[in-house]
Amino acid sequence: MAFLKWLHDLEIPSAYALLAPTPLALACLILFVWSIGPAIRLKVGRPMVWWLRLTWVLTLIPAVTGVILALGGGKVASAVAAAKGVTKYGFAPDPKRNLEHWMYAALVLLSLYAIEVLIQGKLIKPQAGLRILPVATLFLYGVAYMVGRVAVFPGSGG
Repeated sequence: MAFLKWLHDLEIPSAYALLAPTPLALACLILFVWSIGPAIRLKVGRPMVWWLRLTWVLTLIPAVTGVILALGGGKVASAVAAAKGVTKYGFAPDPKRNLEHWMYAALVLLSLYAIEVLIQGKLIKPQAGLRILPVATLFLYGVAYMVGRVAVFPGSGG
């Protein structure tokens, strides 16, 4: 169980963690920057598709470990007090953050699926899908970032 918790809580410890605190957020940020080219050229290259698959892997690892930890009674760190009535990060616990963490994780999965649909051109014309690809990947980056943020920081408390 300790290994699963370590795997689920993996962070990027650096000054750049402000933009991408987790490997998933970093992969999504790179995917966003990469998506600008296909939006201009109206063609997706195989390396971008491979990066999208890597992003799926970096999504599913914490998702599966998170489900296993939740079934074992675990909650997001910002929702529970660790010692002296504060979270392990030193903030007051906010139980609502647990549900928010799940919501953002679900939005990451839905966004990745939508990006797959846009790239394949199944529901809309490929040109139109690739034109809005940067918007979809920016949204993906935002929700991936929020998955990590709500795990650490409490909400407004109101």
